[in-house]
Amino acid sequence: MDDRVTPFPDLEADLSPYRIFRRSEWAALRADTPLTLTADEVLRLQSLNDIISLSEVSEIYLPLSRLLSLYVAATQGLFRATQRFLLADENGKVPYIIGVAGSVAAGKSTTARVLQALLARWPNTPKVDLITTDGFLLPNAELHRLGLMQRKGFPESYDTQALLRFLTDIKAGKRQVAAPVYSHLVYDFVPGETTVIDRPDILIVEGLNVLQPARLPRDGKAIPFVSDFFDFSIYVDADEEHLHDWYVSRFMRLRETAFRDPKSYFAKYAVVSMEEALATAESLWAGINLPNLRENILPTRRRASLILKKGDSHRIEEVALRRL
Repeated sequence: MDDRVTPFPDLEADLSPYRIFRRSEWAALRADTPLTLTADEVLRLQSLNDIISLSEVSEIYLPLSRLLSLYVAATQGLFRATQRFLLADENGKVPYIIGVAGSVAAGKSTTARVLQALLARWPNTPKVDLITTDGFLLPNAELHRLGLMQRKGFPESYDTQALLRFLTDIKAGKRQVAAPVYSHLVYDFVPGETTVIDRPDILIVEGLNVLQPARLPRDGKAIPFVSDFFDFSIYVDADEEHLHDWYVSRFMRLRETAFRDPKSYFAKYAVVSMEEALATAESLWAGINLPNLRENILPTRRRASLILKKGDSHRIEEVALRRL
């Protein structure tokens, strides 16, 4: 990478709360952490059109897993100390929650899955669960009723209260907390199907708007944000033009794969011409995903604990870590 390029230009001010690392600087922080994933495992963890190499895992995600393991251990120690102070049971457990945010096609899912696999191999966090906020989207029937189908993925298209109740139960250390399941094939939640989360050491919550703040009430009453429940948060970042290219490329690949399933919500796009499919992808990006990125997702970037900045090939070029 050209060292003359200014990473995170909007974070370079003297008052920035972030410390910026180039890829080589961040990779050195791996120290002697062993690589616990094989090339085949990494291949299975990556999302469609989000290529990730073993070197990416070694240079970016291993140092991050090392940092998070230290943070989790410190938080566990703080919890035990607080329990002693309160004369309470020290054997309780409060999951460490990590939020992963970013645009459609940024590679959030791959980041979340790779971190889950790496963190589960650390001795102090053997149980690491992962959920996406897609399951908390309002059902398509409800979105149609509210006239929000073209706003799917925007903050108002989620059952935020249900998500907050779920996170409240997780942070309270409750057993067997259920989360709804979403199907990307049918583009809707699956009625009657749930994922059960049972007091993990770490819970990773991945979604477009997980760092989105709510409007503050004038009367000062308590109003929780989803991010209030996070102990650490990650924003997967990339330039707008790269996100556009990745989204369109993924749509065209899905046209040749998942869209060919007769049960797919998007099955009709598997049989239209290449030109029509491309026009549809461009329209969906310009009409839904780009406005959501500009209005709701990108403005939350600087609320993250850590920002992973990708280049045009999905390769992470810089890391910004919020100062303590």
